[in-house]
Amino acid sequence: MSTQVVVVGSGYAGAGAVKAFEDEIDAGEAELTWVSEHDYHLVLHEVHRVIRDPSTESKVTIPVEEIKSPATRFVEGRVTNVDVEDRTLETDDGTSLEYDYLLLAIGSTTAFFGIEGLQEHAHQLKGLEDAHDIHREVREAAAEATQSDPARVLVGGAGLSGIQTAGEIAAYRDKHRAPIDVTLIEGLDEVFPGNDPEVQGALRKRLENADIEILTGDFISKADAESVYLGGGEDEDPEELPYDVLVWTGGITGQPELEGVDVEMDDRSNRVIAESDFTTSDERVFAIGDTALVSQGGDDVAPPTAQAAWQAAEVAGENLARAARGAPLKTWRHEDKGTVISVGDAAVAHDVTGVPINTFGGPAAKLLKKGIASRWIAKVSSPGRGVSAFGDM
Repeated sequence: MSTQVVVVGSGYAGAGAVKAFEDEIDAGEAELTWVSEHDYHLVLHEVHRVIRDPSTESKVTIPVEEIKSPATRFVEGRVTNVDVEDRTLETDDGTSLEYDYLLLAIGSTTAFFGIEGLQEHAHQLKGLEDAHDIHREVREAAAEATQSDPARVLVGGAGLSGIQTAGEIAAYRDKHRAPIDVTLIEGLDEVFPGNDPEVQGALRKRLENADIEILTGDFISKADAESVYLGGGEDEDPEELPYDVLVWTGGITGQPELEGVDVEMDDRSNRVIAESDFTTSDERVFAIGDTALVSQGGDDVAPPTAQAAWQAAEVAGENLARAARGAPLKTWRHEDKGTVISVGDAAVAHDVTGVPINTFGGPAAKLLKKGIASRWIAKVSSPGRGVSAFGDM
């Protein structure tokens, strides 16, 4: 029996690793099984487009059958158990699979940081259904509102996902002339925290141009079915902000099914600890993408971004093939090629490799954002699908 390789997850890391493994492996060297709870790959960094226009679903989802080769077996299901001693895994429908090498690429879930009521009352944006749910609630809230009493939409967290989510809701408002107020809330002192003040300023300008209210400097301390509460403490009452729709994008943590996997984990984030070749504390288990804290030397780990997952997947897929044939593994180091963020139909690009301007917007940034997404789609599927998606990205 040939070596059995299993990849779990159909996000950037999983889909990219499957493609890289198939390109690297020779016929008869190993058999690949790809497991995912969805039979499609989601272009997650563009899923916010579905909030404005649900018809873009067809552009941000790619059937796995378009990605994998005929030789790769696909199993649809959510992994519920991994036994590293027996080298087996099980899915929610009772399917059991054996592996010689396993790659965990199941992404992450939203971190709510123990904030009272937040998980119960807030939408998150980690999948296609989340985007559809946000669209539906925004549409219904707007239908019941008036220009004198608009629907109130709050987006918590002003990182990449929060900025882009707020931008799409504002674009929906403008497209439909809907009575909606959009507020972006960030506990730290600036949007896109921890980044260059130049790009922070450019993003703030575009958010304000989109008529999005920005509240920074106070963390959400509690949420209930009607309001969120900012700040508060022993000497002051929290500020109450009523809402009709609440979205939370404030951080990530490991998927709950990782808790039963006997590999070394980071206690704080519930993410797998991986070396720069993606190996874990179990020599037969690899981890990549948001699932893992991938060492970059010293205390540094790779960022949980689409760009990092794309880059890492190429090496991880090749390393699975190398492991199957008993060859030395390659190490990987993330190369930051810049950041491009959309705010509705506008975009901001920052520190892009090969571009002499540090931060820029306008048509050039917008085209770059579209091109990045379309290029990825073409890479994992086909040039025709990439071209078709360009206009909606």
